[in-house]
Amino acid sequence: MTCNKLQTIYCGTFHAFHVENVSFDLPEESLLQPFWNYLRSNYQDTLRSPLFPIVLSVSNYFLSVALYTFLDVLAPRWNCINKYKIHPEKSVSWNNIWTTLGVTTYNHLVYIFPAAVGQWYWRPSTPLPKDAPGLAEFVFGIIGCTILFDFQFYLWHLLHHKIGWLYRTFHAIHHQYYEPFSLVTQYLSAWELFCVGFWTTVDPLILQCHCLTTWGFMVFNIWISTDDHCGYDFPWSLHNLIPFGLWGGSIKHDAHHQQPHTNFAPFFSHWDWLGGTSSAHCHSAALKDRSTKRKRQLQTSN
Repeated sequence: MTCNKLQTIYCGTFHAFHVENVSFDLPEESLLQPFWNYLRSNYQDTLRSPLFPIVLSVSNYFLSVALYTFLDVLAPRWNCINKYKIHPEKSVSWNNIWTTLGVTTYNHLVYIFPAAVGQWYWRPSTPLPKDAPGLAEFVFGIIGCTILFDFQFYLWHLLHHKIGWLYRTFHAIHHQYYEPFSLVTQYLSAWELFCVGFWTTVDPLILQCHCLTTWGFMVFNIWISTDDHCGYDFPWSLHNLIPFGLWGGSIKHDAHHQQPHTNFAPFFSHWDWLGGTSSAHCHSAALKDRSTKRKRQLQTSN
């Protein structure tokens, strides 16, 4: 085979990316392209529907809280679960579950459902681009939307605590529970629910994200919001995996419910550090238990 033919085959398969004297071979197609092709081929009508983002968000929320609620029901009898609770001495009662579930269901039926119908009626179908986002574009798009949402909610949250009328009128309902559990995530006033939904929808548009990235952000946002309120301190939780205390997680948000003048950022910790609203309060029996075990192991090894 001649060199020209080899060069033709090579160029048809890869793009060459040159940095001075170094060359990197990058695949033409995104790693997500096969998955995106499958979705477009088999679920195009579903994905293009204006209702799809709402159904995706609502279904993922109820799946997330169902998982944590199942743990809440088992925790009083199973120490292997209860030991990871931030407040193991406080169990989630059925009355707590039905009260928060009732408000959440009411909000979805009275506010979310009519908004979904209006969106389905007035909003055009979502265009599906032929190409999938690159993997880096997908990941960094979700991170970018999360950072932007975190900043927006920090300001909103701070104002609704500093201004008494805003707190009493819109935000006080969320603070009826001092030890949050997963169903408290959307135990909100209609105003707060609409604000959160608005930013979740608009932020990917501001950052010009691919629709697949937008949906990924919606799912991720719901998961980390539920995790923030779950009331558990698992070793695999993000605040235990991301270094330097950059992620607040369930520990910091639980501290916010204990000390409402601190920890206003929903996810990251940097805005509270910069704004002087960070709390060192870290009440977690699970964390203390792990620290005690580490100390014992060190003493034994020495």
